Amino acid sequence: MPDPILASTLASTLASTLASAPAATPAAATVAPDPTEVLVPLRWSDMDAYGHVNNTQFLRLLEDARVAALPRWFPEGLALLERGILVVRHEIEYRAQLDYRPEPVAIDLWVTRIGGAGYDLAYVVRDPDGVGSGTVYAVAETSLALFDFAANTPRRATAVERECLTAHLGAPAPLRKRR
Repeated sequence: MPDPILASTLASTLASTLASAPAATPAAATVAPDPTEVLVPLRWSDMDAYGHVNNTQFLRLLEDARVAALPRWFPEGLALLERGILVVRHEIEYRAQLDYRPEPVAIDLWVTRIGGAGYDLAYVVRDPDGVGSGTVYAVAETSLALFDFAANTPRRATAVERECLTAHLGAPAPLRKRR
């Protein structure tokens, strides 16, 4: 694993690599499998002085859901992380305050784009079925880059990775248009 000083340089390199990568597989509306639902517990320490889950803690919730989905999606499970995946970008839209509660939140996630050296995931953070009023608390998207830590370079997706990701390919994240 690279050291923290190197991480910033790697992120810049990966962002430029992804920006210049060949055209990605579009997320077609006709390829919309059921999203993967992950139940993620809230922690008491997620709350801030206002008594709700702090905005920065939502990224941890997304990470927990992402890591829990890997064993479901890939035959090698978490060993995939050893080959190298780096977060390049997050976009998150907060829709409602999430107060601490003992029940978990449900996070639906799916793949929205598959590129040569990375992919994007969409998330919807919501009340689980039977809990609360069905509130959606946040919608987000994460860009992930595949990375070879041993060679210290971006790596291409394998045929198996592409196949696994394609099985979860769906519509774009339901983010509001910004402009």
